[in-house]
Order: sequence, then structure tokens, then C-alpha cells
Amino acid sequence: MSYWVYILASKPSGTLYVGVTNDLIRRIYEHREKLVPGFTKKYDVTRLVYFEQHDSITIAIQREKNIKHWSREWKIDLIRSMNPDWRDLWHDIVR
Repeated sequence: MSYWVYILASKPSGTLYVGVTNDLIRRIYEHREKLVPGFTKKYDVTRLVYFEQHDSITIAIQREKNIKHWSREWKIDLIRSMNPDWRDLWHDIVR
């Protein structure tokens, strides 16, 4: 089974959200459709701008916690390393 750490943004360089899931497509769909109350729904954070895959839930959760504790600048650098144009990667994962 795969586990995913992901970052959502409200817009390029906008509000960021870091999460972890075992089903990336389902979870991003829930954020995009605002099916779950909380931070992403309140602040309209629906653009998938970064994700990475892990084989272990333990490693994925630790990675999520690490990223959450990083400064905003480090998170932006991480996003830009994979997605310099801040494209919404949703269509890349549902193909």
C-alpha cells in the first residue's frame, strides 16, 4: 500500500495545507469538493501543488509532521522543486 504526503494551496504562493493519506485521489477530491469541514474548506485551499509517495505510514506521518514544522519559505522551496509554476496537479493524478 502507498501513503501520500501532500500540500494544497489556495492559489500560487497562497495559504498552504499539509496532509497525509492512503488514497490521494479520494482525499484531494474531498478537499476540492469541500466535503469535510475544517481548514481547507474555510480558507478555500483546494489546489494540489505537491505530493510524494511513501511505502510506510510511519514514514509518511513523520514526513508530514516535519513539513508542518518547516518555515513557510522551506515549504515554498519544496513546492517549487517539483512544481515551479504552482500548477494544480489534480489532473495529473486522475489521468
